[in-house]
Amino acid sequence: ITARRSTEATLDLYANVFRHSSEGTIITDADNRIVAVNEAFTRLTGYTLEEVFGKDPRLLASGKSPPEPYRDMWAALDSRGYWQGELWDRHKDGHVYPKWIAITRLRSRSGKTTHFFASFTDISERKEMDERISRLAHHDPLTGLFNRFSLQGRLDQILLTAHREGRQAAVMFIDMDHFKAIKDTLGHHVGDHLLIEVARRLRDAVRESDIVARAGGDEFVVVLAGIESDASVAAVAEKIVDALGETYRINNQELHSSPSIGISVYPANGADGPALMKCADTAMYHAKAQGRNNFQFFTEEMTASATRRLQIENDLRRALAENQLVLHYQPQIDARPEALCGVEALVRWQHPDEGLVPPDSFIPVAEESGLIVPLGEWVLEEACRQMAEWKANGIPVPHVAVNLSAHQLKSPELVARVAAAISRHELLPGELGLEVTETAAMADPEHAITLLHALGDLGVVLAIDDFGTGYSSLAYLKRLPIRVLKLDRSFVQDIETDDDDAAICAATIALAHTLDIQVVAEGVETEAQRYFLSTVHHCDKLQGYFFSRPLPAAGIEEWLSTIGRVA
Repeated sequence: ITARRSTEATLDLYANVFRHSSEGTIITDADNRIVAVNEAFTRLTGYTLEEVFGKDPRLLASGKSPPEPYRDMWAALDSRGYWQGELWDRHKDGHVYPKWIAITRLRSRSGKTTHFFASFTDISERKEMDERISRLAHHDPLTGLFNRFSLQGRLDQILLTAHREGRQAAVMFIDMDHFKAIKDTLGHHVGDHLLIEVARRLRDAVRESDIVARAGGDEFVVVLAGIESDASVAAVAEKIVDALGETYRINNQELHSSPSIGISVYPANGADGPALMKCADTAMYHAKAQGRNNFQFFTEEMTASATRRLQIENDLRRALAENQLVLHYQPQIDARPEALCGVEALVRWQHPDEGLVPPDSFIPVAEESGLIVPLGEWVLEEACRQMAEWKANGIPVPHVAVNLSAHQLKSPELVARVAAAISRHELLPGELGLEVTETAAMADPEHAITLLHALGDLGVVLAIDDFGTGYSSLAYLKRLPIRVLKLDRSFVQDIETDDDDAAICAATIALAHTLDIQVVAEGVETEAQRYFLSTVHHCDKLQGYFFSRPLPAAGIEEWLSTIGRVA
């Protein structure tokens, strides 16, 4: 009976494997009626053998699987006797779950089908993990929007459809104005909440068929599919400007931001995604140049402007390295008795091919590219050097003023750099002045107060430049250690014809004198302006073409020899 016992042992082994397998197992007869299941089957489906015996396994189907897998399954079982794949089943309690199943057709020695044997596992966790990985790969983790990688593929699909149907599509590149200031002032946490709210508002402003993606940082992209006209795109853009410009309430704080939107249209502005994105990005910078909080369509002129900007940036880097920059100095006149009291240092660019380039042509590019920091450091050093040279040569220039950019104000090294320049060139207190724009000072008043006090302790004369063009709180203004307000030329130029500008000038002078602050009026070009400011309203100092244009250092010496008076 040895052979019989061996056969019994083998059968017991197979029975234990079938009974205790972790995979659900079903055996059906040749007519596909269930004749056996194991314990794992009951655990995975909720059904016992008594409940399913003699029934077709289709009772487990959820209806979620398309018909194609079933057709493939029976075709493979007929041809190869084996099939595996993914199906969706319904548990006894009603919930639907995915399973991976392998089915084998069992045949007798004569080739006749006797049974079907299937084993399966619940792959819900694996599917969830795959979905999480896919979401991380295709979506921005903060906002839930499509990321840059996913954007490109979906944009390509929309353009393919637009080409096939002979329709248009539009790409909007959106940058949130002043976002960096909000993040730097209130922290990354507040900035993140702001971006999440921006994403929500963007989704609500467009159709479900449109694409909304986060390109990175505070930059977003909206792709409009199947547009009818530029007017329809403009309507959506205006809706987005209104939505993103509304007040944000985050952590019980009211925050304000707005979008600058650049728009490109397929096929007029490009035949593929990269070209359209580049055009929309160019148009966005044009929107910022137009004052922010608006949208602009791409034009060829914008491309030329962007190319010119890139050329200026590259040339400016070379200019800094090759010492192509020069300083000109505009005299500042003490109103009584009209004698030189100082000069303002103004940077010029001696371009090897284009000649003398005015600052309006390259300062904005320097600010956008970050070159304003090394440029500002060069101006400070050169102005201090020139002041020391005038002193050594007996040229009676009492004071030189240098403009500080908003980027320099944020530098933790600013005070040390100013102190080093003063020490290196042995300047006395009052011989160096620093001018800060009103807008830059009010961007972070508390920081400005601390910083300007530290600079004032070095003996630097501090001035607020372009006063009246920004928004100042008098509560902060009186705390700033400033000794000079510079009245902006935009008010001075029309005081002869505009009663409002005349009133602003008079009020500013009176306010400053009340706070024991001197006033320098910029842009004085006529005798009438000089008389109004100096004689009628007792402005302290005057600066403008009426007295002198900005001059190179040698020109200041010549000018002094003709005017002959120093305050």
